[in-house]
Amino acid sequence: MLVVRGAEPGGIEVLILRRSRSSRFAPGFVVFPGGAVDDGDRELARRWFGSPAELDRACAVRELREEVGLVMGSDGTVRAPGGRTGGADPVDARALPEIGHWVAPEFLPVRFDARFFAARAQEGAEPQPDGTEIDRAWWSRPADVLEAQREGDVALMWPTVVTLEALSWCGGVGDVLTGFRVDQVEPPAGARRWPDAVSRDDRSRFEP
Repeated sequence: MLVVRGAEPGGIEVLILRRSRSSRFAPGFVVFPGGAVDDGDRELARRWFGSPAELDRACAVRELREEVGLVMGSDGTVRAPGGRTGGADPVDARALPEIGHWVAPEFLPVRFDARFFAARAQEGAEPQPDGTEIDRAWWSRPADVLEAQREGDVALMWPTVVTLEALSWCGGVGDVLTGFRVDQVEPPAGARRWPDAVSRDDRSRFEP
């Protein structure tokens, strides 16, 4: 889930998380909220979006709540807790557009088939990391995250790099929610920028 909000004096900020070093997948990496589909996501999809076919969207919303305590309102915006996810009527799935699809290469020990969705954040939606799977969460301009990666301060997976590069050109939240799409592209020849490209020894330098 790409949760975005407007930035001053222009552009956007995106919610990013750092996975804890104890995580089975991509420990220590900076990522967007998300995770694997659970058995109960089909029923959540029916309840929240009016169709069990929307289980991928339901998974993204559930993971956002579990990882950083933010929920989806009945209008499809992301907000701090204070009301239940969804409402009496299903949320229009178009409020959370799919903006990308990535399948991890075979050489990765833990693979994924991930669909990326985007959502608008309400003012005051501040993340609270769960402290187990996620040890840090914050808002940042996409270009600033990419600069931190170039400086060696954060570790990013290849899909995150490509998506942040595209987001850095967005002038506002509307640019992300309308017509934005970043599908899978492979790294340049000779570049290994998927998670296992960083050894465990190298990962230690990404910790504060």
